[in-house]
Amino acid sequence: MALSQSEVLAGLAEIVNDETGIAADAVQLDKSFTDDLDIDSISMMTIVVNAEDKFGVKIPDEEVKNLVTVGDAVNFITNAQ
Repeated sequence: MALSQSEVLAGLAEIVNDETGIAADAVQLDKSFTDDLDIDSISMMTIVVNAEDKFGVKIPDEEVKNLVTVGDAVNFITNAQ
């Protein structure tokens, strides 16, 4: 069963919080991973791997660079389920 966008956002926020310590409620759809949340590329790769495991999707390496905002990631995961 596919998760809703809000469920994916909540799960992604939990992953970001575990990896970076950023408060889950700060992880919002319009936030940029690098500019707003200050997530570096190494942390981003960890977040991607954990998201793949959690949501059962594959996020190709060449796609990661397109995931600029939290919303981009939520949309990709939602559509990839």
